[in-house]
Amino acid sequence: MDYLQISKAANIRKKITSGIIYALLAIWAVIVLFPFYWMLLTSVKSYGSYNAEHIPSFFTLSPTLQNYVDAFTTVSLGKYLTNTLIFTLITTAIMMVVIVLAAFAFARLDFKGKNIVFTLFLSLMMIPNELVVITNFVTVTNLDMRNSFLGLILPSVTSVFYIYLLKENFAQIPDDLYYAAKVDGTSDYRYLRRVMIPICKPTLITIVILKVIECWNSYVWPRLITDDPDYYLVSNGIQEIRENGFGRENIPAMMAAVVVISLPLIVLFLIFRRKVMEGVTRGGTKG
Repeated sequence: MDYLQISKAANIRKKITSGIIYALLAIWAVIVLFPFYWMLLTSVKSYGSYNAEHIPSFFTLSPTLQNYVDAFTTVSLGKYLTNTLIFTLITTAIMMVVIVLAAFAFARLDFKGKNIVFTLFLSLMMIPNELVVITNFVTVTNLDMRNSFLGLILPSVTSVFYIYLLKENFAQIPDDLYYAAKVDGTSDYRYLRRVMIPICKPTLITIVILKVIECWNSYVWPRLITDDPDYYLVSNGIQEIRENGFGRENIPAMMAAVVVISLPLIVLFLIFRRKVMEGVTRGGTKG
């Protein structure tokens, strides 16, 4: 009888604990998702009704898609999206080649001073981003690469953090595989392509997605290095839409543009969410 009472009390405590956890998770989900709801809600409010609200309304009875039309007609949002897509794809592709080769060199190749070089390489992460932006701006300006895709892309084609993350993943692959491949006469490039890349595919997909998001959301560098509309990215487009209100900031049209810009990233994450979680988990484990 005592055992049954203890078991029943334990089950009640377990249910109460689970209920509290789910309640806290629900509250946290509302907090996280509310900005997205507010963005979508604002994007379907008319310009007049939005500016007439003295107290923000959490719903609308007369939604409109005019803001989405304005987002594409007020400025060349379609062109900015194309520029951003080109910038993102080229930057990500070049960066993946650079970091894969660098990570392989640090993880598998033996050369004099490798540990010192890698330590100095990691120390670059201590440099403030603002300082890097300033030096990159001076360099790109001196090379006359402002208002060009080359000027936009070059400063973003490598990442110390991604090299470190991928190097740690490569280092988890047993050395015996590498030595066996060398005995069979396999070149380093072939071993990298046939063995290491397939094994670390989840981490590579995670890095690609993170880099795509980083490029897609770039703001400071594109705003600094371009003043020609032919090379504007979506960050420039959002600012331009915001400044095109009829005497006031056109927030609804800006929110509509943000919805359009955010949609590809949301879809990308939903498609590869399992790979992302697998890559992050693998990056934090050894052996």
